[in-house]
Amino acid sequence: MASPLAAQHANLPVRLACGLYEMLLVLGVLMLAGFVLVPFGTVLNHDEASRHLYTQAWMLLVVTIYFTWFWSHGGQTLPMKTWRLRLCMADGGTVSPQRALARFGLALAGVGIAGLHFAWALVDPEGLFLHDRLLGTRIVRISAPGQ
Repeated sequence: MASPLAAQHANLPVRLACGLYEMLLVLGVLMLAGFVLVPFGTVLNHDEASRHLYTQAWMLLVVTIYFTWFWSHGGQTLPMKTWRLRLCMADGGTVSPQRALARFGLALAGVGIAGLHFAWALVDPEGLFLHDRLLGTRIVRISAPGQ
C-alpha cells in the first residue's frame, strides 16, 4: 500500500542535495564540539590512541544528539528546513526520540556498509532509504508558507 504522503514524498536528488548541505552544517557543529574538548586536554592526558578514542566517541555523541533532537522535535534540521523537507512517520505523525535514535544508528550503519542505504533507494518502490523502510519513516516535501 502506498504511503498517504506519497504525493509529497521527497525525491532522491533533493534528499541527497539536502544531505550535502547537512554535511557542511554538521562539520561546523563538530568544530564547535572540538573546541569544547580543548579545556579537557590535560584531563585526557592519556596515550594517543585513548585520546583519539575519547575524541571520536565525543564527536559521535554530539552528532547523535544533534540528529535525534531535531528529528524528534519538529522533524527538521536547518538544512531540511531550507530544502523544505521533514522527517515523519508513514502516517504523517511525529517521529519519537527512540525512533529517531534508531534511524540515526541504522543510517550510520548503512554509511559504514558502503552506502547500502543509498543503493536501496534506487530499487525501493517508493525510493525510500533502507533505514526509512525498516522504521516506517519518510522524508517528505512540505509546501512553502502561503502555498
